[in-house]
Amino acid sequence: FLIDFSEQKNKDYENAIKYYSEALELNPSNAIYYSNRSLAYLRTECYGYALADATKALEIDKNYIKGYYRRATSNMALGKFKAALKDYETVVRVRPNDKDAKMKYQECNKIVKQKAFERAIASDEIKKSVVDSLDIENMTIEDDYVGPKLEDGNVTVKFMEEMMEWFKDQKKLHRKCAYQILVQVKDLLAKLPSLVEITLKETEKITICGDTHGQFYDLLNIFKLNGLPSESNPYLFNGDFVDRGSFSVEVILTLFGFKLLYPNDFHLLRGNHETDNMNQMYGFEGEVKAKYTAQMFQLFSEVFQWLPLAQCINNKVLIMHGGLFSEDGITLDDLRKIERNRQPPDSGPMCDLLWSDPQPQSGRSISKRGVSCQFGPDVTERFLEQNKLDYIVRSHEVKAEGYEVTHSGKCVTVFSAPNYCDQMGNKGAYIHLRGADLKPEFHQFTAVPHPNVKPMAYANTLMQLGMM
Repeated sequence: FLIDFSEQKNKDYENAIKYYSEALELNPSNAIYYSNRSLAYLRTECYGYALADATKALEIDKNYIKGYYRRATSNMALGKFKAALKDYETVVRVRPNDKDAKMKYQECNKIVKQKAFERAIASDEIKKSVVDSLDIENMTIEDDYVGPKLEDGNVTVKFMEEMMEWFKDQKKLHRKCAYQILVQVKDLLAKLPSLVEITLKETEKITICGDTHGQFYDLLNIFKLNGLPSESNPYLFNGDFVDRGSFSVEVILTLFGFKLLYPNDFHLLRGNHETDNMNQMYGFEGEVKAKYTAQMFQLFSEVFQWLPLAQCINNKVLIMHGGLFSEDGITLDDLRKIERNRQPPDSGPMCDLLWSDPQPQSGRSISKRGVSCQFGPDVTERFLEQNKLDYIVRSHEVKAEGYEVTHSGKCVTVFSAPNYCDQMGNKGAYIHLRGADLKPEFHQFTAVPHPNVKPMAYANTLMQLGMM
């Protein structure tokens, strides 16, 4: 009873999980089944469950080498690099001639040392901003650059239209222009509260989009279907703009450009992928370094820390990337008070806003992701009641139809990266919310063709899951 994961035709990992779970009920002491279900969980980003299964496989058979591989990959995905290194060490010791294992061990070791170095520097001095070391004024734009340029240092409609066309042709925005956008958007975001509160008039509507994950050509398709952002066509993008898709630089510069053009009508919230750990593993850091420089990635990192964490519309609808909280009693005032200019902690309200997921059963349970929690309909009901809200909108999870309504209509998920990672076959969706009734109206769309650059092209080699 084994499923071939290498080229699974329909990429139906959910079914694989189901079948291995049934097999384990019949044969609960089979290390291979646990290890293979662990891989299916890895593919569906349930890193907490993947870690538990790999650990279980090793409890059953401590000599089962694939178990160490799977556990190491799960720990890498969760940013637990030291734990991962320990397992890679085991594999290398047992299989000294395994080139893949040796390469993963060396790569992981490099990250552990780099993290230790960063911690040492951070404790030695107050971190200076990259902005302080930039001299943007004196950056020259070469004569042979014929691409878009800001007009007198400002983003205009003409610049945005030209930049999107330029990106569409796989051309690179000049680094001076990219730096101008980043410095200005950092300044703008830093002035915003952690909880942004807006009012929609009866006649107004806003479009809410979920994860876009570096799928630039699908982002262009959203604008084609739903109109370009403007003062009369406001948007909210609900986090996870980058990573996985290999056009993350193009997505984020486009979104930041529109934020500068329409600061009060184009809204961006932080996702769990607007963080250093995720960017290091899932491609954005590698992509920025490949297209620009390590210094520019550092500036992106600074900007991401200023992205707001939640948005409330008409005091009735609360929007965040992940979901609700690991404990009851959290109020909107608690969200207003979050000091967000940092990498998210491992627990607490800031972590939950970026990471948690809903579950169908009541109460709370351990997260399938290994971070934050899962919250049931009763948790949602109590939170909404306490804060006099109607429902929440969140993203963070791939949905076959692009959206899902759960918790008796009180918890709405929207996901806007169709055929996620070129393999999930899901639709994308966006939501229209009108001031008159605040009822979500769903619009679905399918993936469009993109140039032949695979997802995860810039990701850390340790996250290429086709191992063993």
